[in-house]
Amino acid sequence: MEQRHLGRSGLLVSRLGLGTMSWGQDTDPDEAAAQLSAFVDAGGTLVDTADVYSGGDSERILGHLLRELVDRDELVVATKAAIRPNGRYDASRRHLLAALDASLDRLGLEYVDLWQLHVYDPATPIEETLSALDEAVLSGRTRYVGVSNYSGWQLAKAAAWQRAWPGRTPIVSAQLEYSLLSRDIEREAVPAALDAGAGLLPWSPLGRGVLTGKYRTGIPADSRAAAPHFADFVQPYLDEECARIVESVVTAAEGLGVSPLSVALSWVRDRPGVVAPVVGARSASQLSGALESEDLALPASIRAALDDVSDMSVSHP
Repeated sequence: MEQRHLGRSGLLVSRLGLGTMSWGQDTDPDEAAAQLSAFVDAGGTLVDTADVYSGGDSERILGHLLRELVDRDELVVATKAAIRPNGRYDASRRHLLAALDASLDRLGLEYVDLWQLHVYDPATPIEETLSALDEAVLSGRTRYVGVSNYSGWQLAKAAAWQRAWPGRTPIVSAQLEYSLLSRDIEREAVPAALDAGAGLLPWSPLGRGVLTGKYRTGIPADSRAAAPHFADFVQPYLDEECARIVESVVTAAEGLGVSPLSVALSWVRDRPGVVAPVVGARSASQLSGALESEDLALPASIRAALDDVSDMSVSHP
């Protein structure tokens, strides 16, 4: 698998990331092991988790697999903090550093490669939040830092603060939702990331699963849209506008002799500023479809057609 630098850093990561949000909930430890084995065998390195995924079980399962299945040095381990178990945002220095220590304990690691602020917390001064990132790097608990779910101005402010004084830790990544069904970040967040030198790590690059084409004729019983804890998450992308984009993806896939998943993933993977889409699969068989996209480079004509059909409506600014 091709390796790319994460933003303007020296850290190399695979151009596809493995998401683990479902580990410990919809994905049991055995299935997680099968996913990780397939991912590593394909040359994947970037594995992304968070302290709140499955109440911490995602990190626990990953930590077990790092001890029993794969060499820790083969992977770039990324996790996140800033959301309490009750859902409240908390990016205070006190909470963040305690959360990082708890993540390291669950993972069984002395450090993670990438530690990310999961959300922006408007109740905490940004300079306090960012001081926790500096402390985490200086103490050796993480090697690099990034942000997640930040708007353009939030990312620009954080990146500018970190660049304002020598010795502060630069923001090297921004994990944001991005797909053919969700291109809003192109207005401000993508330009902010490019200017800041932060590599984009798109989450839900398959439009919450809709771009696979599985919902074209209804909601499969075994799909996320049929699950009580995911139905509201998928529903916004089941409208007529999204269906039109999905049909274009399917048409392109049929013409190329590949899956709609491969077309949608290849499109976002090679967008400006994107380093590695983060794909969360419930099973190894689902993950295999994403891994097959590694060999696909979309022809310019198809890329242009998909750009056109998914183009955002004009807005200001």
